[in-house]
Amino acid sequence: MTNRRTAIITGSTSGIGLGVTQALAASGVNVTLNGFGDAAEIEEVRSDTARRFSVELRYSPADMSKPADIARMVQEAEAALGPTDILINNAGIQFVAPIGEFPVEKWNAIVAVNLSSAFHTTQAIVSGMKARGFGRIINIASGHALVASPFKSAYVASKHGVAGLTKTTALELAAHGITVNAICPGYVWTPLVAKQIPDQAKTRGVSEEEAKLALLATQPTRGFVEIDEVSSLALYLVGDIARSITGTCISIDRGWTAQ
Repeated sequence: MTNRRTAIITGSTSGIGLGVTQALAASGVNVTLNGFGDAAEIEEVRSDTARRFSVELRYSPADMSKPADIARMVQEAEAALGPTDILINNAGIQFVAPIGEFPVEKWNAIVAVNLSSAFHTTQAIVSGMKARGFGRIINIASGHALVASPFKSAYVASKHGVAGLTKTTALELAAHGITVNAICPGYVWTPLVAKQIPDQAKTRGVSEEEAKLALLATQPTRGFVEIDEVSSLALYLVGDIARSITGTCISIDRGWTAQ
């Protein structure tokens, strides 16, 4: 155990979460990463990142839809690395369907992972942050925390909920040296977005290329946001220089929500 800052980053075995993990590790932060995937690939990423940046990197397979798993993840992370200074709630899942046909089990799963898990992780670490007078909580929301799109009722509702949770938590913790912010990316080229393309194509009755272009049409610059743009913003927000930024939902969306 060291005196380095420590972080827990959910949904961090790929995509945005992995990018944020690597950015924080490069700045000297010890990290517990979390998520699903091939065990050998996750271990390769974990060990390679730890070696390259000379930090401690743990992996937790906790299921973010299960509060007991979340509690255990936090307990084990703090036993191994020390108190949590930085919490980044990034875990998220998606499903696309008209609301009249939206499976109830998909609704429940998306709300559990995208919204409720952020409540459970925050609740688990907040008393320690208050006692130490320092903390950085970042919720990775979405442009869909601010605006809506058809066929994504559960995702849009959950991300709007994340925005509300962010603001409420920020107000509660403002006097304790803890900042709470949401990053609201537009379409970032990640495995989650790539998976949406065939789903959107099927739902809309168009080709996959047309579905991809339809996504980009929402962003005036007609391009995807890059993972390193999001991870750089997260790195800024966890630093001391961002101590006055709290309760905000920061868009990084190539102009999408300005429309």
